Amino acid sequence: MDAALVTIVVVVVVALIFDYINGFHDAANSIATVVSTRVLSPGQAVVWAAFFNFIAAFFFGTAVAKTVGQGMVDLNIVTYSVILAGLTGAIVWNLITWYWGLPTSSSHALFGGYAGAAVAKAGFSAIIVSGWTKTLVFIVVAPLIGLTVGLVLMTAIFWTCRNTTPKRVDRWFRRMQLASAAGFSLMHGANDAQKTMGIITGALVTGGYLTTFVVPFWVVMAAHAAIGLGTLTGGWRIIKTMGSKITKLQPVGGFAAETGAAVAIYTATALGVGISTTHTITGAIIGVGATRRLSAVRWGVARQIVWAWILTIPASAFIGAVSFYILHYFGPEL
Repeated sequence: MDAALVTIVVVVVVALIFDYINGFHDAANSIATVVSTRVLSPGQAVVWAAFFNFIAAFFFGTAVAKTVGQGMVDLNIVTYSVILAGLTGAIVWNLITWYWGLPTSSSHALFGGYAGAAVAKAGFSAIIVSGWTKTLVFIVVAPLIGLTVGLVLMTAIFWTCRNTTPKRVDRWFRRMQLASAAGFSLMHGANDAQKTMGIITGALVTGGYLTTFVVPFWVVMAAHAAIGLGTLTGGWRIIKTMGSKITKLQPVGGFAAETGAAVAIYTATALGVGISTTHTITGAIIGVGATRRLSAVRWGVARQIVWAWILTIPASAFIGAVSFYILHYFGPEL
């Protein structure tokens, strides 16, 4: 096996490791609400979520993959060192925030790490500004959409079920939450797996293995399998934060939060935007909690989460840049 082939295999493997950690880190997005409401046990929930993460491969296109792979960083300056350093920045930041139980965005960690490595190599001219516009806008818009839809849906459910006994409402929404959890997991897989597809396809173009940016089917399947396996292992520290520390949820609230977040993620996926599923579900949970009373939301926890969101792109970019310098000066040129 020649050196070039070994290098591309290493890049693909590291990208899939990131995808696995993405699923592990973001498992809380898919299962925190359904576990905290006790509709499913933790073991049942991760299997349910992982299944829908994987089958999303068959229902959605690759618009997000194209945005990530060729719309954010100039492919003319991308080398294997840039890709590996960017993935390292994302992986390290994900592991740090997992340790602290903070539900940050794996997507933004990837964007930041990739951009930091590219800037370290070629300066800020490596950044495609138009590709970043929608992503930066959706940092704010995504949680607001989730919050708004979750709040409106929860309010509508309260009004519709105002003459129904709490026991009956609980029984109905325990069943309906299975569907909403499935829908959210489907959209989580659809949006997040495409980011790894974009990185791998960009690497294949860089190495001359592809002449045009078209995501191969094997890349689609590998990315969805990796994120599904990551979800199966679950990031329990973050699940605790999402499921109980922000606000206390009942099945009806879990249904509203998951549905609100799924709507927001579907919208972004259709537009080809790499949205943060973490930001979206967190916003939806806060919106649901606020329908009871503002004090039902633990704003101190929410504030810590928002600060982690703000730091994600610059922190992962810094790690990505440092990783590039290490690879460039102490390793072989890739």
